[in-house]
Amino acid sequence: MSRLHSRDLIINVPNRPDGFALDLHIESGQVWGVLGPNGAGKTTLLHTLAGLLPARRGQILLNDVPLIALKRRAIAQQLGLVFQERQDSFPATVLETALIGRHPWLSAWESEQGADQHRAQQALAALDVEHLAERLLSTLSGGERQRVAIATLMTQDPDIWLLDEPTNHLDLHHQVKVMSLLKAQAALGKSIFMCLHDLNLAARWCTHILLLYPNGDACWGTAHSMLQPAALEQLYQQKLITVEVDGAPVFVPVSNGAAASFYPNKENPHA
Repeated sequence: MSRLHSRDLIINVPNRPDGFALDLHIESGQVWGVLGPNGAGKTTLLHTLAGLLPARRGQILLNDVPLIALKRRAIAQQLGLVFQERQDSFPATVLETALIGRHPWLSAWESEQGADQHRAQQALAALDVEHLAERLLSTLSGGERQRVAIATLMTQDPDIWLLDEPTNHLDLHHQVKVMSLLKAQAALGKSIFMCLHDLNLAARWCTHILLLYPNGDACWGTAHSMLQPAALEQLYQQKLITVEVDGAPVFVPVSNGAAASFYPNKENPHA
């Protein structure tokens, strides 16, 4: 049984033909990276998988149950989402923000208990923002807010983590720390599915890759099978040089390089 399964899924990108239907099986322990140029539909896909946007066609199953048959509270206990852009409508401290992650687990009018507070504090510590617990979220930098958002998801503790550009605004040290944390969560049995722009983060940390093309084409499979220079050059229309560092490929763009014309085979992860 897949934790999250998209069956014959066409996401609804305006003014774009249907493209290739997505039949994704997202399993426990996997770290997925979604790669593609601007406008390819990465964020739309993430929001569709979370049930926040309707699909043009197809079905999404959460632990073998159709997503549309589940109440939002039940979905939030199993699946969490970190948005790329967030608006802080109400004044709240960092700790109060992290505690929002416990709401799916509380009944109406129930307040957070000591165990909830402890979970939130542990998550803030894991993201290096525990010293900011009493600060208003609105006073933080973009990178600090990003780490608080991920700590809130960690406090929520769903089995499936959907993240839209989780390293956005982060300095190099915290990029590595966040990616290491996500890999560690997968090792504990979580399913990680995230949109990325950085090919080298995907190559270093992801077990599976989904390539989304602007025309609606898509292909997916293991990171090794998808992170091929010809496929990536076609995806981004950019010539790349590839070197290997510590056993992982590193991709470097070449100025004014012409991209190859190549599409990798669409792969069924369960074939």
